[in-house]
Amino acid sequence: MSTPVETRVPPSTDDYAATHRARLPFLARQFPPFNRRQWRVFGISTTAGFFDTYDGALLSLALKQIQKSLAIAEGSLGGLLSVVRLGYLGAILIAPLADVIGRRRLLLYTIIGYTLFTGLTAIAPNQRSFMGAQFLARAFSGAEATVSLVILAEEVSAADRGWALGMQTALATSGYGLAAIVFGFIAVVPFGWRGLYALALLPLALIVPLRRILPESRRFEAEAETGLRPRNVIQPIVRLFRAYPGRLSALFAVWFLYPMGVASAGMFVPKYLQEVHRWTPGRISSLYICGGAIGIMGSIIAGRVSDVAGRRRVGIAFMVAGPLLELALYGSRTNLVVLFWIGWVFCDQAAAMILNAYGAEVFPTSQRSSAGSVLAMARSGGAAMGLLLEGVLYRRVGNHWTAVRLLLVFWFAAALVMALSFPETAGEELEAIAPEASASRSRGSA
Repeated sequence: MSTPVETRVPPSTDDYAATHRARLPFLARQFPPFNRRQWRVFGISTTAGFFDTYDGALLSLALKQIQKSLAIAEGSLGGLLSVVRLGYLGAILIAPLADVIGRRRLLLYTIIGYTLFTGLTAIAPNQRSFMGAQFLARAFSGAEATVSLVILAEEVSAADRGWALGMQTALATSGYGLAAIVFGFIAVVPFGWRGLYALALLPLALIVPLRRILPESRRFEAEAETGLRPRNVIQPIVRLFRAYPGRLSALFAVWFLYPMGVASAGMFVPKYLQEVHRWTPGRISSLYICGGAIGIMGSIIAGRVSDVAGRRRVGIAFMVAGPLLELALYGSRTNLVVLFWIGWVFCDQAAAMILNAYGAEVFPTSQRSSAGSVLAMARSGGAAMGLLLEGVLYRRVGNHWTAVRLLLVFWFAAALVMALSFPETAGEELEAIAPEASASRSRGSA
């Protein structure tokens, strides 16, 4: 018989939240009452996105050097970056396997795939092979990030879920810090940007044995008793579209529109600082390390505050503030650009954390990883479309910076959809937010 679902919930979620309100939640930094198993899941799952963010940051930081090395035309940059981002679409073919074979096993498989294709990026001889290696690396890293988010959400209590997911996002985002550090040495590292990509292979090899001690999600194990565990990857996706079409449509829309507005902005910051502000790679590295350390606090603070004030309210606030700071960032010609960048990163991290939490909370266990893969498709599709539109706008307006700012309309549109259609999930157990359909109904619908 499978182990029953076990969650650690405070005696009264309302009392717990009230206590944090009284203390000003964003200043209350005490750790949640996790047991040993929960701390193990938290510690290991937070490594999942580290090298994905390292890879993504490296492409942005070294874009100027990669462009020169591979002889990429200025007008082709948007198209190349768009193709790379489309790699995350591959996660929809991989992540649903976690609903069939388990969260733990799939994490191990995705590490292997991601490591292989990151290594191939380092030796790519031309633009086409570079795009291909990065495309496939993103497919595996996207699936890995989706499953790690799901397994953490399934193991922690409702009152602390926001804190856990926010801290996971922040620790994963610290991969940007590592990328920023090594980018400062790009002129002396053997093989330049290729050597920086090769560095990703060493720590990934050390993570594999650590993942072997990761336990399987108890909610996934408990589904053996319900008869709802999917038998193939198509079944949970069909159930998802039939059981929760409204929620799926709303989240899909926001996850598509938001990256359309933000992907180009994040990608072109180092190029903007080098070409407009005449910054050196070392100075950009310092900004990403020191300023980024402040910026990534956005996910931690948004996680804890949203446990008390609500996901929807907190999410809307950051989704509106982010594009305003991005407008100021790309319009600045003074050193205020530093403050605008830090504020923009803070809001971007906070907004992403809220959206990640929604993706893990509003669908049932038998479909949770599949839902994550569908939302990853929206995220990568939106980012790719934004980067493609940036290339189109660049040819119309004559510079990347104006093109990036014009795309902000999509970020504002995402905030509007969230305000009109998102439910509130803070403080609720996953089973209360998204009940499973009956076994017979689910089998019939699939």
